[in-house]
Amino acid sequence: MMNRTTSVEPRPRRALLALALGLLCAIAHADKPSQHWVATWSTSNAASDSPITFSNQTIRDVVHATVGGNAIRIRLSNTFGTRTIRFDAVFVGLQKEAATLVAGSNHQVTFSGSRSISIPEGAEALSDPVSLPVGSGQNLAISLFTAGETGPATVHGSALQTNYVSDAGNFAAEEGAKAFARTTESWFFLSAVDVLAAPEVKGALVALGDSITDGASARTDKNERWTDVLARRLSAGHSEMAVLNAGIGGNRVLTSSPCWGANALARVGRDVLSQEGIKAVILFEGTNDIGQPDTPVPAEGNPCMSRTQISADDLIAGYKQVIARTHARGLKIFGATILPYQGFAGWTAQGEAKRVAVNQWIRTSGGFDGVIDFDAALREPANPVRLAPQYDSGDHLHPGTAGHEAMGNAVDLALFR
Repeated sequence: MMNRTTSVEPRPRRALLALALGLLCAIAHADKPSQHWVATWSTSNAASDSPITFSNQTIRDVVHATVGGNAIRIRLSNTFGTRTIRFDAVFVGLQKEAATLVAGSNHQVTFSGSRSISIPEGAEALSDPVSLPVGSGQNLAISLFTAGETGPATVHGSALQTNYVSDAGNFAAEEGAKAFARTTESWFFLSAVDVLAAPEVKGALVALGDSITDGASARTDKNERWTDVLARRLSAGHSEMAVLNAGIGGNRVLTSSPCWGANALARVGRDVLSQEGIKAVILFEGTNDIGQPDTPVPAEGNPCMSRTQISADDLIAGYKQVIARTHARGLKIFGATILPYQGFAGWTAQGEAKRVAVNQWIRTSGGFDGVIDFDAALREPANPVRLAPQYDSGDHLHPGTAGHEAMGNAVDLALFR
């Protein structure tokens, strides 16, 4: 029988070797750069007062990237659905024009390796990364096919972007426009698009607001909201950041609406603080809290409108909660002053006094990390309770194209450096 001699390494030496190898692995892992995902586009969804459903159809949503990257991933939303939705095919490509895509750019999207995804009511789903380079300011087309009936769609009603819907059939993989016979100015089932960004992209800035931020009075497909103007300025400068629009027309800080979404305090976590790569927030909301209760409505009423009178202190208390929750995440938050709106049906002297008091607090309290004075930038110098005529869309509440341009230019880029 052959004798074997087994060499046994002393325990202390083996332990030291294992420790050294562990340290080397840790150092190697630390040296490996982490992936820099940043949301390049997002929207704030709501339940619709006139629910829309889809069945055996393809939806082609078009979205505008505010920063570029080498790969993308998308977040689908069934937040306001009433049943589980199954998407049987999801594709993403670069828009060429209308519903037509750049040839060869349409890529299948998977979810945990699967080509289909079922999303329960109230939930969202994040896709796997898709290797698709996208440039700053480029439009993406996201095609969603569902064979079954969706039930009420989660929607952003006022997209100011032409989107497309097919007749019956799965056309998600097609790059042509022939199958997409219908158009809509709403986004369906989307909440965000992330990009794998370059290191020089500092992160994302989210604007939490109402119809002015949402882009009321801006032109469809022109990307001329004040947030779009700001995004272009940041992209052209040395503080490149994504700018995400969390505006909903008619939205309020303190009270919810069956038409215009959950109040800002209820949606700040989902629409703002959950965004990938977020670094800062702009809070620009409060006009509807002040003005809606004084806006005339038909005798039978309007369930969308708030009839709850608030004080300036009530609105400021709401601001303080948004500030506290943002600061708790280690993020900066900037306050924007409320625009004048005399001439609009909801204007009253009492409401004006509230607006002035709230703006004074925004400017002087130190509650925010910085102030963006939209009021000073757009008011008529000789009559500061009104928008300057060159910035007024005509309804004396919403800025027109020149007004959005002035707002985007009024933001000091040094705030984000």
